[in-house]
Amino acid sequence: MEELVTVALDAMGGDYAPVETVKGGVDAVNASKEIKVLMVGDEEKIRKELAKYTYDPKRIEVVGTTEVIDNNEPPVQAIRNKKDSSLVRCQRLVKQGEADAMVSAGSTGAVLAGGQLIVGRIKGVHRPPLAPLIPTEKGFSMLIDCGANVDARAAHLLQFAKIGTLYMRHIMGIENPKVAIVNIGTEEEKGNQLVKEAYPLLRECSSINFIGSIEARNIPAGEADVIVCEAFVGNVILKLYEGVAMTLVHKLKASLNASFRGKVGGLLVKPAVKTMMKEFDATEYGGAPLLGLKGLVVKSHGSSNAYEIQNSILQCISFKKQNINVRIEEALNQSDQ
Repeated sequence: MEELVTVALDAMGGDYAPVETVKGGVDAVNASKEIKVLMVGDEEKIRKELAKYTYDPKRIEVVGTTEVIDNNEPPVQAIRNKKDSSLVRCQRLVKQGEADAMVSAGSTGAVLAGGQLIVGRIKGVHRPPLAPLIPTEKGFSMLIDCGANVDARAAHLLQFAKIGTLYMRHIMGIENPKVAIVNIGTEEEKGNQLVKEAYPLLRECSSINFIGSIEARNIPAGEADVIVCEAFVGNVILKLYEGVAMTLVHKLKASLNASFRGKVGGLLVKPAVKTMMKEFDATEYGGAPLLGLKGLVVKSHGSSNAYEIQNSILQCISFKKQNINVRIEEALNQSDQ
């Protein structure tokens, strides 16, 4: 029997925990025989939810905790003070090697702080970035960083590009991923001071396929596989991306339901629309990995439903199989030729 990938799930993290988190964990176990889930959190509440489902009891284990970190708590203080919280316990399970990965839809700040303070950075990594996959016309792209480092320097952006290239090559199977830096124009002289300093570093790096600047409007077209930026810009892009998608869906539904003709037409185009929406649904790709740590930490949206939790867990399989942490460490500690 193939070795299981063990994922510690913060069952108490997220807007809809533990209902959606527990269901997502069960769905992941039922979807893949390669996964074992450690349900971490309030034992009574978790078992109450588990009682609703059928699953392999050998591949779900409850790890009871007594505390929960709230979104409004100062992240570093919460990590240090609430050592028996579900989020901290998950990170310690990864640190101690009892779990290959952890998934949380809880406090982003606490996930980031605990990732560095508890799990620890890989040797050579300056700033671990959050790197979600976002849907595009050509499939998907990685947005790196989208929330971890709002005060990044040019050298950090270069490292993000290297890490993103390795992830897209070994996890997503893109042999020579195209790398671009977010800018307000395509000319090299455009941009703020950070972009101007990072551009030549990216251009001269032989281990990445740098194609220059990318404007935000060209991101959905899939012109680059790895989109590099600091966290403030990346988070704005991600949130706007999600907001526009939801608005278009609502407007489309309203237009189709506005008249009898629209409703008839809606029935005709429904299969095509469902296919399109599935392709542009960010939940298909799971959560955002915090790359550059000694273990895998995946951050899901705070509003994650069971489906996104399930996919966040399942994406840990390829991460473990490809041993991406070792690849990142080896690559970052080699000089560019």
